[in-house]
Amino acid sequence: MLFVDDNLVIPERELAYALSRSSGPGGQNVNKVETRVTVLYDLERTSVLDEAQQIRVRERLATRINKAGVLRVVSQKHRTQAANREAARIKLAELLARALEPKRKRRPTRQPRAAKRRRLEDKRRRSELKRRRGRIVEP
Repeated sequence: MLFVDDNLVIPERELAYALSRSSGPGGQNVNKVETRVTVLYDLERTSVLDEAQQIRVRERLATRINKAGVLRVVSQKHRTQAANREAARIKLAELLARALEPKRKRRPTRQPRAAKRRRLEDKRRRSELKRRRGRIVEP
């Protein structure tokens, strides 16, 4: 089970794992052992997300979802497959939790009076400077 938040738990059967050789440090093992882990989560066939949640995840994680609707998360940070598997699961849970958070409603704010005053003073100063440039002074 993958615990995303208090209300969402993804069953292990809905996650698929793909293993491959990792790049980076690892000595002789790097060429022999498949330590890179990719977690695949099929959004089309999931039983845990409702329609609205699926739409929200698709919009916010669009770059990580392929045309078939599969969310892909990769980890190759660690030297062992087990550590990378856990890291990828944590990363998936964090991504889903962030994607499912409702957007905050923007509270409109007013421009401070002092800022408005400064802007208008600067505008007057600039206008005066440009107005003076055009005059030709005769001796």
